Amino acid sequence: MKIYEKAPAKINLMLDVLHKRPDGYHEVEMIMTMVDLADRLEMSALPRDTIIISSQAGYIPLDEKNLAFQAARLIKDRYHVRSGVHIHLDKKIPVAAGLAGGSSDAAATLRGLNRLWELGISDGELKELGAELGSDVPFCVTGGTALAIGRGEKLIPLANPPQCWVVLAKLPINVSTAEVYGKLRSDRIAHHPSAIRMQEAIEKGDFAMVCGELGNVLEEVTLHMHPEVAHLKDTMLRLGADGVLMSGSGPTVFGLVSRESKVSRIYNGLRGFCKEVYAVRLLT
Repeated sequence: MKIYEKAPAKINLMLDVLHKRPDGYHEVEMIMTMVDLADRLEMSALPRDTIIISSQAGYIPLDEKNLAFQAARLIKDRYHVRSGVHIHLDKKIPVAAGLAGGSSDAAATLRGLNRLWELGISDGELKELGAELGSDVPFCVTGGTALAIGRGEKLIPLANPPQCWVVLAKLPINVSTAEVYGKLRSDRIAHHPSAIRMQEAIEKGDFAMVCGELGNVLEEVTLHMHPEVAHLKDTMLRLGADGVLMSGSGPTVFGLVSRESKVSRIYNGLRGFCKEVYAVRLLT
């Protein structure tokens, strides 16, 4: 028996950091949604008690460092599953890109193994398991659009934003999320984006307002560390994107585009100096 799961990428329409908590995490407010750029996972039952990860991508770990492996081990241990699984991971989402590719793979693994092993775990329980793996995993379990609070694990479902094209571009640099958060001074943030206004824009289906309310306080750190990300944002705006923002801690930048006629111009313009460029739709 084989189970197939899709693991879509997510983007942050807004990301605010309120303060650092006593537990070392940051208190955040984020509005997240998913785009139609996805990894695909194939899960096959094995008679022996083992976890095997394979992938066509030669640049990802296939052992305990892989979040899909960690998700499989967690669900096996928690529900005393003694059979094994082979997970083949077809990677399409760029890694270390601020698009939650690893978290989405972990969420897809939890969903898929719940079906493969007929465990009957509720979505709520899957989200609780996901929270043990990473702050983005609970959102990736069910997807859609949501306001995330706390350290990102507490979710309030929202309506989907107005449909549009999304052009994503990832520069060939590595950005450490831990380093970005470590350098962020939450008491010195110049401008806090508004979750309330972004929710209002989404509820109204007002595309122009959504673009106007895009905001990510982590840009203050990442753009200072990597000025080329700021250049990428400026280029995307110059080419005609309606709204542009860095996703997560970067280095990926996305542009929201209302008209399909603009998409190829933006895509081709970015391909001139950025290898990893994708033109997709919001996954609504």
